[in-house]
Amino acid sequence: MANDPRDLENDGPTIRMSGSAPRMGELPLAGFLPREPRSWEEVGIDSALVEQIILRYLAREGSAPGRQIATELAIGTVLTNELLEGLKAQKLVQHRGATPTGDFIHQLTDSGRNAAVESRKITSYVGPVPVPFYQYVRGVQAQTLASLRPTQDDLARAFDDMTLSQALIDAIGPAISSGRALFLYGEPGNGKTSIAERITRSFGDTIWIPVTLLIDGHIVKLYDPATHAHIPDKSRALSLSERPDRRWVRIERPTVIAGGELTLDMLEIQRNPVSGVCEAPIQLKANCGTLVIDDFGRQRIEPLTLLNRWIFPLERRIDYLRLPDGRKIPAPFDPLLVFSTNIEPSTLVDEAFLRRIPYKVKVPDPTRQEFAELTTRLAAAMDVYLPPGSVQTLIDRHFRTRPMRFCHPRDLLQQVVDHARYLQIEAEATPAAWDMACANYFGATGR
Repeated sequence: MANDPRDLENDGPTIRMSGSAPRMGELPLAGFLPREPRSWEEVGIDSALVEQIILRYLAREGSAPGRQIATELAIGTVLTNELLEGLKAQKLVQHRGATPTGDFIHQLTDSGRNAAVESRKITSYVGPVPVPFYQYVRGVQAQTLASLRPTQDDLARAFDDMTLSQALIDAIGPAISSGRALFLYGEPGNGKTSIAERITRSFGDTIWIPVTLLIDGHIVKLYDPATHAHIPDKSRALSLSERPDRRWVRIERPTVIAGGELTLDMLEIQRNPVSGVCEAPIQLKANCGTLVIDDFGRQRIEPLTLLNRWIFPLERRIDYLRLPDGRKIPAPFDPLLVFSTNIEPSTLVDEAFLRRIPYKVKVPDPTRQEFAELTTRLAAAMDVYLPPGSVQTLIDRHFRTRPMRFCHPRDLLQQVVDHARYLQIEAEATPAAWDMACANYFGATGR
C-alpha cells in the first residue's frame, strides 16, 4: 500500500494525486472498513460544499429535522448540526419547530431559498456527501484483486452451476489468479459470457465503494444499482470508532459487462448537463472486480482503437480519465479485463498487442457426454421428465451432423416447457417433443 493517500502506485512510477489532502488512519491489509468520520478533516472535503447540499435538500423537502438531514447526507448528526447552526447564523436556515425527541425542524429563509436556486445552477445533486478521490484510491489499494490468488478449489466453487471440463477450468485458472487480461473465444452459444460473469465469484468476497466521489470539484456517481449488488451491513457497532462510513456501500465484487453498445465515451467521466452530476466510467465501476468486453469485435469502434485505449492501464494498472473540463487525472485500474469474442483473436488485432494479453483460452463445443450431462441436469431444474433414452434420442436424431453448443440443452428444453404449458400438459421430452423443439429452433438456419 502507498504510504501517502495521494499516491497511486501499482507496479509503476508513483503518481501524485492533485490537490492536498489530510492523512487518513492506517487501513487494514484485509477486511477493509471505512470508518465514520468524526471531523471535517476526516470527511475530507470543504464543508461549504456540504452546506450547498443541505440548502438544495431543504429546498426540495420544504423542511426536515436535523437527524433526517444527517441521514440524507450519510454523516453523523454532530457534524450535520454544526453546519445547520452555521447556516442559521448566516440567516439561510431557520427553526420551524421541534420534534418530540427535541430535534429541531429546519427550513430555508428567503435568503436560503435564493442561495439554493443559485446553487442549483451549478448542480442539483442531493444525497450522501461525496468521498474525496484520494480516499477512494486508498480503498481500491486496500481491496485490490492483486492481493488475491484464487485456487483450483475457488474456481470449482465459482463454476459449480456450469458444466465445464476440468481442462477448461485449469486453462482459465492461471489467468484469473494472475489478475491479468484474458481472451475467451470460441463459437457462439458455448457459455463465454456465462464464464466471464462467474469469474468474479472465484475471488469470493465483498468490497466497499463510495456512493459518490469528489474529483477535482466534480461530483461523480460511482455506485450504480443496475451494476452493483448492494449487501446491507447488519453489524451493530459498539462504539463510534467502529461504525462504517455511511457514504460508502458494501457490494459484491462487481462484474461489469459492456457489449456491442460500447463506445470510447463510456470510458470517460460523463457530465449530465441538466443535473451537473457526472457518471463514473465503466472501468471505475468495475474496479476490484471483473470488466467484461462482450462480443468483442462487434462494437461501433474498431477493435484496435478500443484495445489501444487499454495498453497503458494493462501494463501499469493506472488509467488516465478525462474530466468534463478537459483535464486528465490518474485513476486506479484494478479490474480483471476479459474480452469475450466469437472471432479468432489473431484476426482482430496484431501479434504485438496479443502479447500484452498473455492468456487466450478457447471455449470448445461440448463433448457428447458433457451435452448429455447438461441436458439431464437442466431437465431436472426445469421440471421436464426425461424418459429412458431421451437424451440419446435427441443426439442421434438431431446432432449427428449438427455441431453441439452448450446453449442447446437449455434452449430446446425451454421449447418443450413452452409447448407443454400451451397444451396444459406435463412437460415430457419425448421424441416428438424433441422433433418439435428442433424444428422450431433450427428451422431457419438448419443449425
